[in-house]
Amino acid sequence: MKISTILDHIDNGHMALPEFQRGYVWNRDQVRGLFHSLYLRHPVGGLLVWATESQSADHRGDNTLAPGVVKLLLDGQQRMTSLYGVVRGRPPKFFDGHAQAFTSLRFHLETEAFAFFQPVKMKDDALWIDVTELMKAGTAGLGAFVTLLSADPEQVAKVGEYVARLSRLLGILEIELHIEEVTGKDKTLDVVVDIFNRVNSGGTKLSKGDLALAKICADWPEARDRMKAKLREWKDADYWFNLDWLLRSVNTVITGEARFLYLHDKSTEEIQDGLKRACNHIDSTLNMISGRLGLDHDRVFFGRFAVPVIVRFLDQHSGTLDEKDRDKLLFWFVQAGMWGRFSGSTESYIDQDLAALEGEEGSLDKLLGQLRLWHGSLRVEPGQFSGWSLGARFYPVLYLLTRMGKARDWGTGLPLKSSLLGKMSRLEVHHIFPKAQLYKNNRQRAEVNALPNFCFLTKDTNLGISDRLPEEYFPEVEEAHPGALASQWIPMDRKLWKIGNYPEFLNARKILLADEMNCRMKELLHGEHHWLEGGEPALPAAMPVLGGITSEEEEKALLAINKWVEKNDLPQGELSFDLADTETGEQKAVLDLAWPHGIQEELSQPVAVLLNETAEIIAIANQAGFRCFMSVEDFKRYVESEILVLDIGT
Repeated sequence: MKISTILDHIDNGHMALPEFQRGYVWNRDQVRGLFHSLYLRHPVGGLLVWATESQSADHRGDNTLAPGVVKLLLDGQQRMTSLYGVVRGRPPKFFDGHAQAFTSLRFHLETEAFAFFQPVKMKDDALWIDVTELMKAGTAGLGAFVTLLSADPEQVAKVGEYVARLSRLLGILEIELHIEEVTGKDKTLDVVVDIFNRVNSGGTKLSKGDLALAKICADWPEARDRMKAKLREWKDADYWFNLDWLLRSVNTVITGEARFLYLHDKSTEEIQDGLKRACNHIDSTLNMISGRLGLDHDRVFFGRFAVPVIVRFLDQHSGTLDEKDRDKLLFWFVQAGMWGRFSGSTESYIDQDLAALEGEEGSLDKLLGQLRLWHGSLRVEPGQFSGWSLGARFYPVLYLLTRMGKARDWGTGLPLKSSLLGKMSRLEVHHIFPKAQLYKNNRQRAEVNALPNFCFLTKDTNLGISDRLPEEYFPEVEEAHPGALASQWIPMDRKLWKIGNYPEFLNARKILLADEMNCRMKELLHGEHHWLEGGEPALPAAMPVLGGITSEEEEKALLAINKWVEKNDLPQGELSFDLADTETGEQKAVLDLAWPHGIQEELSQPVAVLLNETAEIIAIANQAGFRCFMSVEDFKRYVESEILVLDIGT
């Protein structure tokens, strides 16, 4: 079938994109390469379509399908979207992606090269032809180009040759592409998706969540939009979740299982009701975690895959818990987060935890018993505060203690509870012993950014302290606000406030932090303290986990990167990505900012931005398959040149 006919079929609804297809992910280099191959009449591959009745064809976009049999693109979406975008000058109705990839393509009549518009390079060269403008004009518009070219005496002699090249470019629309059809009543959605995955084995395979959502959208087309709207609502509240995570909670509510295959036979009504219940329970969960634990934003929201389990428990109890069960459930949530319960084989651990809640013998006690059997003692030991950086698993624990306990600001003396302060933007991480002073004292980076050297203060207080040493400003704080130092678990032995005794200060504060954490956990257990007394002691790692964000400045730089990629219609990375053993959940490293599935999911390799990191952490990330960037500029150049494919030299 001619390319022009295929584009007409897309316009009139005879060809569309199936609901389960992902969005457009090609970059400018791929678009440029496609047109170069077509111009040279090199083969670019055929199309694979699913021929099915339009009345039962679930497709992407808001275009109306033609009556009768329609063709849904299984293989060839990226090529046809690129062709449509350049030829028509706009994306097709089913488009979902980065339109800049096919906007402003140019063709040079002399060199026969394709490039995207670059003002400095092209503004004074009339031989750069707008491909979209030519395609829209067609053969009838060749005269205008001939007139334009003939006006330049230097080009008159070659007008005939140039017209031939323009005609060859227009001839792309007449190229025949082979179309292979998948048809027949036996071609169910399952069969077709399996065919799709086989065809795309080297590209964008559908995940189990994609398939589950495709099946849902087949009967309820608005499902994806409804779910995305809820995700945006949580994003506005500073919690960043994705479709897979939300769908997992819908699944646990409806089926009591983690695996998506159990959703496949559920009706639209069941899915709609399950989504409503799941969203209500997630809202309740976030309110509980924020209000009771003080974990009120995404950066401290560890163990997010514990939420589908909590949602199931809430649903079993009609969303209503007494204070004792609520706190015991939150105790489990915190423990699961501290020990990395869901940093490994997420789906299998969720299934195990769901099973502990099912049947007559299912209970929170069984859930906690299972966690203790998996990890060992649930009691926090001082050595477990040996981590460093804002990415350490116990960083959220320090924030929890600040919000949940009686911690007070050192400048105002006011409590730092979440009920009196907003998001973390109103608090700053404060180095108790200033970084500059510690580096002058020949302390290593891990010591400088050790968790026991962190506390949270208001911005004004942090600025007021500046880079003074504790032996200087601690007495001022204690005089102005007696007890404020102790409220933040500062050892009151004044000898420990001297920089020469810094290691002893850290060790003393670890003990105070561990004692406070165990007290807060006892508070959640309402007298059932035996949960903190049994089990084999869980020893801390022999050395702190490598990597992680070490300052507010680093965090701001990484957040700025995320804003930049989002402006370019690309997905944000994960801050403080927990690189863990998939089986044990043991933390291997903390990567500052990571895209574990690639910036173009499944089409580009895993990427990490590692600011001010050592060769050792870079080696660990490389060994795990990550492409690492050690500066913001290098990362942006990579995105511009290999993902967006912009000419960054102009």
